[in-house]
Amino acid sequence: MKKTLIKNAKICIKDNETAIKDILFSKEGILDIGDDIQAHDATIINAKQRLVLPGLIDVHVHLREPGYEHKETIHSGTKAAAKGGFTTIMAMPNVSPAPDNVDTMKRYMAALQQKQFIDVIPYACITKQEKGEEVVDMQALKQLNVHAFSDDGVGVASTEVMRQAMIKSKQENVLVVAHTEDMHYRKPDACMHEGIRNKELGYIGIPSACEYEQVKRDLRLVEETDAHYHICHMSTKESVQMLKEAKQKGLDVSGEVSVHHLLLNETDVKDDANYKMNPPLRGKDDQEALLQGLLEGVIDMIANDHAPHSEKEKAKGMIKSPFGIVALETAFPLLYTNLVLTGKVTLQQLITWMSANPAKRFKMHRKGKLEIGYQADLIMVDESKRIIDKNTFVSKGKNTPFDQWECNGFCIMTFVNGTCIYKEELL
Repeated sequence: MKKTLIKNAKICIKDNETAIKDILFSKEGILDIGDDIQAHDATIINAKQRLVLPGLIDVHVHLREPGYEHKETIHSGTKAAAKGGFTTIMAMPNVSPAPDNVDTMKRYMAALQQKQFIDVIPYACITKQEKGEEVVDMQALKQLNVHAFSDDGVGVASTEVMRQAMIKSKQENVLVVAHTEDMHYRKPDACMHEGIRNKELGYIGIPSACEYEQVKRDLRLVEETDAHYHICHMSTKESVQMLKEAKQKGLDVSGEVSVHHLLLNETDVKDDANYKMNPPLRGKDDQEALLQGLLEGVIDMIANDHAPHSEKEKAKGMIKSPFGIVALETAFPLLYTNLVLTGKVTLQQLITWMSANPAKRFKMHRKGKLEIGYQADLIMVDESKRIIDKNTFVSKGKNTPFDQWECNGFCIMTFVNGTCIYKEELL
């Protein structure tokens, strides 16, 4: 059994408290964490007191393949994830053909297995072809080990269809993961938040009610059906408050927030399609409520809605270009720099939101923690400063508002199941 021994690793003990330890691991998992571990049969890596953390987990990623390979592929997307320190991601089902039945899902899983650099867990659709009309056969798809269903990219408009989806999901003990967007509130050509900045730029805005009215409906249905439910990319203070109240009632509900909604608000938006995402960057009070929601345990995790598009598509301007930005290669350094190093959150909190909590909520066995017995998914992080440069991205998507931001905390080594699958030549 091939073993690896990382010497002199700085690991997080609690909050911002760290300790220098050795870590011994193999494909069997993390075998030992301690002082001056001796293993004569192991490959030895000197971490030189760099941070070693559990591999990051992102439950909201668009890999685009099959169907939209000009934007991203399984190969490029999972390689970008590895470079960004993500060892497990969940792939959204708005691809073509959509994984809404057993045969298509089997082919999709086989393609993932063949091309992925890291662990990829696919979602199945909630409704056939994400049309919001007919709920998929959740029982049959669960037999393929699918435990989460989403129509991400579009909200399930029909209350009755969502009710049926929740009833079925409860029967199968699977998770409904909802893109909450009531299109009655979104006018044609709306491309950013309806607030102050859209009026300054002269664009039609998307009101907060577009999100929170569907959150309100869904949480009412959860109370009725007792379903397991998760809210995608939360962006409004009202959604945070509603999730808080639902948890206080004892409902099995959770939510996620993205890096861009934590670090930016509508006042940061430039007349540039790299600031166009859905949901849009909201008001400053929404931004503050999202961080507070994380700190209070209302929002459970950070998930980044990695949404690559071609440069040609994003060059069409705010109105005509598609929604979405890339995130996998920048998420951790952005958060480490702007939240941990500024003292707004602790390193332990960030690790919990990006590793332990996603693993727990989505029932990922032996993932999400740097502990003996857990799978050997871990990353090494360099804390020196460098500049984000979109031209160096492994992802096919270069669409980011964070180009040229200075950050600390870039991943330089990634291990998945005990095997090094990414290494920057800093060691």
